[in-house]
Amino acid sequence: MSVCQAGAVTQSKPLVSYQLSFNNRAHHEAEVVVRFDSVSSAYLLLSMSSASPGRYAPHAFAKNVYGLKAMDSAGNVLPLQRISPSQWSVAQHDGTVILKYKVYGDRGDGTYNQIDRTHAHLNMPATLLFAQDYAKQSASVRFDLPDPSWAVATQLQLQADGSYMAPDLQYLMDSPVELSAFSQRSWTVADQQSQATIQLVLHHQGTEQQLDLFVQKAKAVVAEQYKIFGEYPKFDYGHYVFIADYLPHVDGDGMEHRNSTILTDERSLEEANFAQLETLSHEFFHAWNVERLRPADLEPFDFQRANMSRHLWFAEGITNYYGKLVLSRTGHFDLTTYLDKTVAALNKVQQSPGRQFFSATGMSEMAPFVDAAVSVDPTNYANSYISYYTYGEILGLALDLTLRTQFEGLSLDLLMRKLWLEYGKTERPYTEQDLQQALAELTANPDFASNFFTRYIHGQHLPDFTALFAAMGLRLSPANPTQAFLTAATLLEQDKALKVDSNTLIGTPLYQAGVDKGDLLLKLGRYKLSSTAQWNKVLAHYKPGDSAELSFSSRGQTYTTTVTFAAQPGLSLVEQKKANAEQLAKRALWLKAQP
Repeated sequence: MSVCQAGAVTQSKPLVSYQLSFNNRAHHEAEVVVRFDSVSSAYLLLSMSSASPGRYAPHAFAKNVYGLKAMDSAGNVLPLQRISPSQWSVAQHDGTVILKYKVYGDRGDGTYNQIDRTHAHLNMPATLLFAQDYAKQSASVRFDLPDPSWAVATQLQLQADGSYMAPDLQYLMDSPVELSAFSQRSWTVADQQSQATIQLVLHHQGTEQQLDLFVQKAKAVVAEQYKIFGEYPKFDYGHYVFIADYLPHVDGDGMEHRNSTILTDERSLEEANFAQLETLSHEFFHAWNVERLRPADLEPFDFQRANMSRHLWFAEGITNYYGKLVLSRTGHFDLTTYLDKTVAALNKVQQSPGRQFFSATGMSEMAPFVDAAVSVDPTNYANSYISYYTYGEILGLALDLTLRTQFEGLSLDLLMRKLWLEYGKTERPYTEQDLQQALAELTANPDFASNFFTRYIHGQHLPDFTALFAAMGLRLSPANPTQAFLTAATLLEQDKALKVDSNTLIGTPLYQAGVDKGDLLLKLGRYKLSSTAQWNKVLAHYKPGDSAELSFSSRGQTYTTTVTFAAQPGLSLVEQKKANAEQLAKRALWLKAQP
């Protein structure tokens, strides 16, 4: 059974074909057979991907491949040489090379595989060996389902013989697959140009009634995002599929693909109170922004290295902004919830010392180091880095509110639609200059566009959010201005003291005192620090501007210094008690659904 498409098509036999089976799924293994026909080179170079679409860091997928054997069309074993950690060479073939191997996977998220008795959750870069010589060739994939209750969910195109087809390597590697006894719902969307089927498949332990409610909420998200762009993307093969695994043994994630998305959460819909909808909203917005409206420095995607882009503040951050904004417009978030989420992101950006080191483009360029990349040495990211998701979200907020307050009738929605028509719909990759030029044309004010990019995208400034929110009838103010503060670092109880368990932030009193991660706080003033409860109780004795003696231990040595308390950082964002009609009207155009 397949939920990829309603109808199957007949295709000529491709030169690359895969067959996957799961006889040892209890031990998280898949068996893969791949056949390359009409091999023209004496040595066929085979690769396992080191990158995955939607991710920007390198991933060593080859580490989970073993039992690799190569044969010719008659079944004769061929010499196979590993020439790099992720590449092999096959010689002495007869024009056909057949490979058999096992692949291990037990992490259910948007990047890796999870294979067990309940499902096979597959990301193709983590699963399939490929040959770059065949990158422009179509490929077929066949799944041997181990359980009659299992079905196939994928954006790959179903063929009349029950196999699935990808037109080329880029599409194949961008096509995740879920094999399980999932539930599924579908609906039709249409615009003036085309019609498509949207499907939501869910492998979960909840009820069908919960799925029905989730689907209704998803439908509202899809419809509201359509209003922003004025049309749907032209989904290949007329289908788009949400592939969701909400199970206790998966890892929370979301990963966009051209005509599908992966959604994973260890909580059920009921346990999370449908919080998974925020990830769904973010990932579906990617169907426009990043899958088709795409930065030039990510084209073409390279499967052999990290993929760096200066534009992730836009590709991911603006998407993050709309992922939440759309949920306000659909009514899933009430005003208080949306404002709380917005000010939480703003607090992260405003309070982070990272802005003194990198601009939004610089934070984007950090993705190969932070996007699920693995390293064992400590970092100082608490002081040097802000997520481009969060930074870009705040820049999107800043630009949207600025357009709405300074330019009559303009908004970020209109800029996104303009960019979609010029670069997304035409699938013409954009540059940073293209984004600035589009803003200049929308506002008919090149100086404004140049200033915005200079100060906020390339620079480290932030606009006056107090004034921007005030124009929407909202009040931005310090949350706890009279509360004494020393650090935002995590404190853990250890050896009748408090261990600093995260990096102290530049500019905070503990940082100024020389206290760092791993140090033990012993005494503040006349109070011993034996518990977090005691810490909070001691802080209540002081106010901003007061000073006290602090004793702490660092790598076996005890130090005493004087600390001066600061005011508790952080802002709150609430409704103005007496917002006027103009402010309320602007807020409604921003946060509420439009016809």
